[in-house]
Amino acid sequence: MSVPEPALMVRRGTLAGVVALAGLSACAEQVQAPREPGVCYAMTRPDGQIAFNVVARDQPQIEFCAARLEEMRLRFLRLGGTTREVTGAFQGQFIFVDARGVSFSRSLDGARFFALARTGDGRLAMPGAIQSDIDVLGVVTEAEAPSFPGAPGN
Repeated sequence: MSVPEPALMVRRGTLAGVVALAGLSACAEQVQAPREPGVCYAMTRPDGQIAFNVVARDQPQIEFCAARLEEMRLRFLRLGGTTREVTGAFQGQFIFVDARGVSFSRSLDGARFFALARTGDGRLAMPGAIQSDIDVLGVVTEAEAPSFPGAPGN
C-alpha cells in the first residue's frame, strides 16, 4: 500500500475546499422579486443593499410595468441622470430595461426572455410586430412595381 505524497494531499485538500465553497455559494439565498399582484417595482441598490420601490399599482400585465419603468428611466435621463439600464419586478418576475429593449427573468442572474425590442425611433414594441410591419410595407420583400395605364412606356 502506497502513501500519497504531501503535495498531492494538499492539492486534494484545496480542491475539496474549493468545491465546498462553491456548494455553499450555490446555497446562498437568492434575491426574490416581490409577488404582490398588480404592483410594479423598481429595484435599487443603495449602499449595496437591494431595495424594491413601488413605481405603479394596478398594472394588469408585466408589459405595462415595463412601460412604467421605461417612463421612469426617460424622466431620470431628462433630469440629467446617467442611468441607462433599469431593473424592476412584477409579480415574482424581474424586468430588465436597457438599450436593446425589455427582457424578463425569474431570477436576477438567470436566463432572460427578450420581450420588447426598440424600434428605430427608440419606442418599445413586440419583436414580431416590428417584423410584420416591415413585411407589410414591402421593405424586405421585393415585387415588381405596378404599371399604370397611360404611363410613358406602356
